[in-house]
Amino acid sequence: MTNPTKVGDVLGIFLVASVGTWLLVRVFYGSLPPIPVYAGASLYLVAVVEVVTAVIVRNRIAEHRVGTGLHDLNPLTVYRALVLAKASMLVGTAVVGVCVGFLVYVMPRATTVRAASSDRVGAMVALVAGVAVVGAAVWLEQCCRTPKDRDGERSR
Repeated sequence: MTNPTKVGDVLGIFLVASVGTWLLVRVFYGSLPPIPVYAGASLYLVAVVEVVTAVIVRNRIAEHRVGTGLHDLNPLTVYRALVLAKASMLVGTAVVGVCVGFLVYVMPRATTVRAASSDRVGAMVALVAGVAVVGAAVWLEQCCRTPKDRDGERSR
């Protein structure tokens, strides 16, 4: 059995990524390449894949169609989906932290520095994509829980 991802772990990754990025951008902003608008676009695809996977897993678990039968969802597949959810939650959190750290440095300079103004858009697109991945990962992790896990959670 795998425990749910802890909020403290996610917040720790977010804080380290955001503060670390802010410090690095503060020192090296002049030598960084421009951030294109499509920089975080691949994360939207990951979020969509996770939402579709969550719907399939949730429906199969609700219909008690998890097993080794021909039309059943293999338990190993559910576990792999859970591993995907946990990994992408951490990566999405790191992306959100990096974008927040970057935007904290860039936003005050966006009105006076042309590069900061154009970088702001790419960082915001990546930030929204990171939040979408984290949201989809949280939902996928919840969908991978067995009915026993859900009942035990309600009784606490």
